[in-house]
Amino acid sequence: MNCGFTPIYSKKDVDFSLEKLNFLGDRTINNYIKSNLQKYKNNNSTRKITLNVETIYEKNLISKDLTGTINKYELVAQVTFIINPGEQKMKFTQKKIMERMNNKFDEKDFERTAKQTFANIIAGEFIQQLINF
Repeated sequence: MNCGFTPIYSKKDVDFSLEKLNFLGDRTINNYIKSNLQKYKNNNSTRKITLNVETIYEKNLISKDLTGTINKYELVAQVTFIINPGEQKMKFTQKKIMERMNNKFDEKDFERTAKQTFANIIAGEFIQQLINF
């Protein structure tokens, strides 16, 4: 029995093909974005797109306690998609506040999960804009 789930943007709704993807910047976020964009690569569309993706990731200090120990960080991912032909740019930014954790492994894991979430949201927003373009 089918649950009735249909993706918002299935491949049949897409009138473009991502032919070439070039990435600069944060490797982790770029790998997650690349994974999200794979299904739009090399299909039979006549609208061929070369995509340059530039990613900037920052972990900014927000606050310290009285002893100077860091309490909070702001995680920021900024991704710029440059679409060719046309050199059109689309920028997306995602932010999240992260509390400092005593266990550094847990902190790195939280940061990795945040990067994956950022990439998933940004890739989804980008595809939505590209479909509507």
